[in-house]
Amino acid sequence: MSVSATPSRPAAPVVAERTGEALSLSGGVGRIPIMAVEPVVDGGRFPARATVGETVPVRVNAFREGHDAMGVQVVLLDPAGTERGREPLRSTNPGLDLWEGSVRPDAEGAWSFRIEAFSAPYATWAHVAEIKVPAGIDVDLVLVEGVQVLSRVLDEIAAGTRPAQDGPRVRAAIDALRNHALSPEARLAPAIAEDLREALTRRPLRDGVTVSGPHALVVQRPRALYGSWYEFFPRSEGARFDPEHGGWISGTLRTAAEGLDRIAAMGFDVAYLTPISPIGTTFRKGRNNTLDVRPGDPGSPYAIGSAAGGHDAIHPDLGTITDFDAFVAHAHDLGLEVALDVALQCSPDHPWVAEHPEWFEVRADGTIAYAENPPKKYQDIYPLSFDTDYAGLYRAVRDVLEHWVRHGVTLFRVDNPHTKPVRFWEQLLAEFSRTHPEVVFLAEAFTRPTMMHTLGKVGFHQSYTYYTWRHTAEELREYLEELVESAPYMRPSFWPTTHDILTPFMSSGGRSAFRLRAILAATLVPTWGIYSGYELVEDVPRPGAEEQIDNEKYEYHPRDYAGAVRAGTSLEPLLTRLNEIRRDHPALQQLTDISFHEADDDQVLVFSKHLDAAATGTGRPDTVLVASVTAHDRGAGATLDLDLEALGLAPGTESFEVEDLLTGERWTWDAHPVVILDPASRPAHVLRIVHPEESLHV
Repeated sequence: MSVSATPSRPAAPVVAERTGEALSLSGGVGRIPIMAVEPVVDGGRFPARATVGETVPVRVNAFREGHDAMGVQVVLLDPAGTERGREPLRSTNPGLDLWEGSVRPDAEGAWSFRIEAFSAPYATWAHVAEIKVPAGIDVDLVLVEGVQVLSRVLDEIAAGTRPAQDGPRVRAAIDALRNHALSPEARLAPAIAEDLREALTRRPLRDGVTVSGPHALVVQRPRALYGSWYEFFPRSEGARFDPEHGGWISGTLRTAAEGLDRIAAMGFDVAYLTPISPIGTTFRKGRNNTLDVRPGDPGSPYAIGSAAGGHDAIHPDLGTITDFDAFVAHAHDLGLEVALDVALQCSPDHPWVAEHPEWFEVRADGTIAYAENPPKKYQDIYPLSFDTDYAGLYRAVRDVLEHWVRHGVTLFRVDNPHTKPVRFWEQLLAEFSRTHPEVVFLAEAFTRPTMMHTLGKVGFHQSYTYYTWRHTAEELREYLEELVESAPYMRPSFWPTTHDILTPFMSSGGRSAFRLRAILAATLVPTWGIYSGYELVEDVPRPGAEEQIDNEKYEYHPRDYAGAVRAGTSLEPLLTRLNEIRRDHPALQQLTDISFHEADDDQVLVFSKHLDAAATGTGRPDTVLVASVTAHDRGAGATLDLDLEALGLAPGTESFEVEDLLTGERWTWDAHPVVILDPASRPAHVLRIVHPEESLHV
């Protein structure tokens, strides 16, 4: 089941006043004010999003006048509107009236949640009784009031709104309160005993109930949040130079399929293909985006379209749709999903140029405007214009995507979505949410934050991020905290490099930089990816540009992966281990469970991810702690200051066991361990916390 991202107006809070058996409803702020509900996106204009099994943080500001006790609950509603869970929120910052908790939906669809705040008469009375009875103040009156409060519990049992199992302990407490043969303290004791408190915390008496919501929560499949992507150019897989004819012979979808076994063996979930459509010849670009085209230069696969077809066709050198179907089938046999690059632009030779010139921008001299990103010029690419025939162009793009979905594509990496109207994406993604809720869209939008966030709000499942340019511990921490705040609508995907981006950090840091940034990308967020050749540490930049020299967009680039493994220079073992760790540890499959810890070296980043036993699906808590250098050119020795509660450990824990998941080493740590890290030999500890209920040998 799926819903669109159609904007909706937020529901006003409703107050339900307790008047005997009835509820009287009125609008306004309510008896117990509820403010700043999260996750709510833009006041309810867009739905918050989650994935199946995700622990979704819920936060509100709720308060009341005076000093009486109160409580707050979150109620989770499934797509049918049925209550699926009711959990108390904890008062985590009384000074700011902040209450926090979580919900965990277990199926896809249009879920919702509401917040209920209320006066807590039992908690109020118990607090007063604990003060007044020992002090001998109004003892008889206080105990009579206790009888009145607890009698309400029996009334609820009689009405069938509370389980009968609460009855015996409540009756015993009432009998004690009425027993004048006992001392005041003995009369009070059963009414404030731990078991009764627990029962009335779990199912509290409630007065003046105020409701905020329901608030929309669209639940999507887990791949929308978690996954490991591997990008490659299929034409390079199996490409070879033919000296007899003096030219290159392209790889095909069949030869590319042979490489899927290696990708799956490294533990990746998604095989991501750059565009596979025919490539134009007009203004074709030569190597390194030059106009110097040599015979046999294949051109950029982003210059889509030729006489052989457009976006729904396959380049003849790569094969046929039958070959593509075989590629997808083999990927599925290996447990891989297939992602396809969608670039909404055309070469001058694309059939749309002749058939629909109104879909392009025409300049004053009558020519069609080509793409530019100054100082870069892309004479081989015509951008689309959505302002002349929006409906026609919308249908054409939708039909292209539908075509590839029919052939097994379940994810699309969208090239430069920020250069198209946002309303186009809102409409398209809403339609696919209804018709193909399984399809995931990744936005390649390295642009202004407002645009990136809005693309997420209108329906993109994931987004590329600024991770590539965040290097220091302070920068990474601040950025992750920002991403957690936007988690209800923008899910990050971390890529150390792409086929377009090779930062100075990566080009100057060599193998150490590539190892370090892979470890951080794989552990900081649930979705990460690499571009093929990363495992070979391809780090030579084109002079004057932050991209690789001899860019694969403009030439064939076959690689000897097996030779690098034999030589011991490949990063494949590290990438494989990182993906194994991610699969074994559900805490790494979520975003919002991250906590940061302190180190006395500002180049050391320390963070943990923790899920309690109820959230892991294994019946055991899961905690991963990472301590990492952030510079590729210097080591660090640092003393850490660990927040034990964030690690799922009891405050005051004197020692605990850790296991390094990269090396298998085990140690006994306390809250202030010393770590010695070196970017060349040990850039990071990726540690499993062994909880007290576990054995180190499990």
